[in-house]
Amino acid sequence: MSRRVGRALRVEGASSEAGWSVSKRQRGQTSANRPKGDHQLANFKFSSAHIPRDEMTTQEDQVEVPVPMLSMKELLGAIPAHCFERSTLRSASYPIYDLAVIGSLWKVTSLADAYVSTLGLSPNLALAASFSLWSLYGFLAGLFAFGLWIVAHECGHGAFSPYKTLNNAIGWALHSGLGVPYHSWRISHAAHHAATGHMTRDQVFVPWTRSQFGLPPLDSTRDDLLGRSEHVSAAVQQELWEAIGDTPFVAFLQSVIYLVLGLPMYFVYNIGGQIHYPKGTNHFLPSSIIFGPQQYWQVVLSDIGIFAWLGLIVASCYYWDFLTVFRVYLVPYIWVNHWLVLVTFLQHSDPLLPHYRAEMFTFQRGALCTMDRSLLGDLGPIMGWLGAHATHGISETHVLHHVSSKIPHYHAWEATDALRARLASAGIKLVGRPGGWAEVYRVMRECKFVEDEGGVVFYKNARGIAAARPIYPSTSDVEDSGVEVDR
Repeated sequence: MSRRVGRALRVEGASSEAGWSVSKRQRGQTSANRPKGDHQLANFKFSSAHIPRDEMTTQEDQVEVPVPMLSMKELLGAIPAHCFERSTLRSASYPIYDLAVIGSLWKVTSLADAYVSTLGLSPNLALAASFSLWSLYGFLAGLFAFGLWIVAHECGHGAFSPYKTLNNAIGWALHSGLGVPYHSWRISHAAHHAATGHMTRDQVFVPWTRSQFGLPPLDSTRDDLLGRSEHVSAAVQQELWEAIGDTPFVAFLQSVIYLVLGLPMYFVYNIGGQIHYPKGTNHFLPSSIIFGPQQYWQVVLSDIGIFAWLGLIVASCYYWDFLTVFRVYLVPYIWVNHWLVLVTFLQHSDPLLPHYRAEMFTFQRGALCTMDRSLLGDLGPIMGWLGAHATHGISETHVLHHVSSKIPHYHAWEATDALRARLASAGIKLVGRPGGWAEVYRVMRECKFVEDEGGVVFYKNARGIAAARPIYPSTSDVEDSGVEVDR
């Protein structure tokens, strides 16, 4: 993701708020009984003798996050068998419902706008009323149109129906209608699922490292690899804060720009994508590093969908007028892009979510370095229900989606309950704070960079403090990648 600016926030109580649960036995782990794979963390020792006592900051709680040791067989075995069943008829009912809701919203708004014009209001008041009506329409229509986006997303995973051709036809039509290159995105998204949380193989939301951020190398006499506040001197904290340039206004501005422009910038310029990809990487050129030679015509077909989409927008502006097209279609479209970035950013970014380097990565660990969040739940239960209902629970059942992406959304709720019960028995509860604009701002400010070394790394804030550190249950590691990732 792009460089983010922010300042340190306290993480007291973060264990209960973000849901990590660690047993006393796990807290007692020492470097002697940790897996050998993460030699950097296991062998690292910090001596606070070099830090002047008056420079020591007040100690803050740091959450101990267990590195998952569960196999895919255990994770999938916890899910009821019928949850894997796909019904073409039932799946098809959801885009019909979404389109019906959007059409109803347009009709009601049009009638209300026409009624306002008959009330004899002053021009300014009439304009304000019309603007308010169409703004509400744009918000709600965009939310349900994001539901259409999710249906197309399920088509790309093969969760819509057992028929690949049907899945791709519906997915291409829906995603093209929302300005998304269907196959191109499907291919990169499959790679994301195969390597979620991997520092060099994941496709999106890859953290910047200390060196990529242009920060001074870690000095173990004044700084701490694990980001424990009591071991990071006040001088280092100030130096990092000044180098990163943390201010609330810039964090707010960056959040707004990222939510509005993040998706097209990712498609066109790979902004927010894998940092190691060469300049010019995008979702429209078949020669892009994202794609293989065998996927050439799939990328071309995706591009045809985008050209058709742009042509229809231009034709609609000529047939009606730009203002009509803008308020009826383009405003909801902007909201769709906004919701996608907000939801996916918060699913994969949090101070308590780990990222892995190759020596510690397994498929199941990647699947479990995501979070479920209640979309709009911070605005109350009614808005939380609306967010989940309109978007088919994509934010609330995301961990399950990474464990098995072919489970359709209408079974995801039951499957999520079963999976959460199994994870809880291993001391893991992947439920984060509700997803909303305030949470984007908080995460933007708390998640700045990760260290250049360490097999398991957590975000540090602008003062070099990490909210979490890994612990290793004393069981044998499992290297089962377990499930088919649809490519």
